[in-house]
Amino acid sequence: MDWKFLQGLLSGVNKYSTAFGRIWLSVVFVFRVLVYVVAAERVWSDDQGQFDCNTRQPGCTNICYDYFFPISHIRLWALQLIFVTCPSFMVVLHVAYREERERKYRAKYGDETRLYDNPGQKHGGLWWTYLLSLFIKTTFEITFLYLLHYIYDSFRLPRKVQCDVKPCPNMVDCYIARPTEKTVFTYFMVGASVLCVVLNICEVFYLVAVRVANLKHRGSAKTSSRRVHPNANGGGKSSLAS
Repeated sequence: MDWKFLQGLLSGVNKYSTAFGRIWLSVVFVFRVLVYVVAAERVWSDDQGQFDCNTRQPGCTNICYDYFFPISHIRLWALQLIFVTCPSFMVVLHVAYREERERKYRAKYGDETRLYDNPGQKHGGLWWTYLLSLFIKTTFEITFLYLLHYIYDSFRLPRKVQCDVKPCPNMVDCYIARPTEKTVFTYFMVGASVLCVVLNICEVFYLVAVRVANLKHRGSAKTSSRRVHPNANGGGKSSLAS
């Protein structure tokens, strides 16, 4: 897979992200994508070929490997990285939609008019899109962590597994290549995933806190304005943009 293409797409997300979002993006590329491409893929490069069982029964080794490894760690992590990064494109698409509306608005009413002060500012519909993308990313992260633990019963790879699946003639012992090294990489990738979940949760709280603070500030400003102008008709024209 061309991870540079994915990095190029996500680089546009960086300018619309909060500080937590930028940290999340750095963790994804430095501690997950980079480790995946440089090291993890090589560790699991010939996993099935190095899976050895103490039997020469035709098909037994392949069946046992498929039984204990229904999906490779490396492919599951590739799917996880794709799924957790795709929700960020929702924000980019929403900003592109705003910019297109801004272009049409200026073409109709003149270059001096503006529909948005800043198309990338997180307010209105874009705030909800950003928040929704965080919830989706967090859900995917937790789901893939659960799948990894559910499929393999643990994040730790054993040195030896026993298999009696047909066509194996009896209980055979099978040995996993480099189990310690794979266990270290598994824990590292799981730890990076947990860190991303924590960053997403922190960003959700940050967005909600900023939104509440802004609403309180606007409420106090309206109250002060009414005290200064008690006879004025309240209520300005609210923006229809989202």
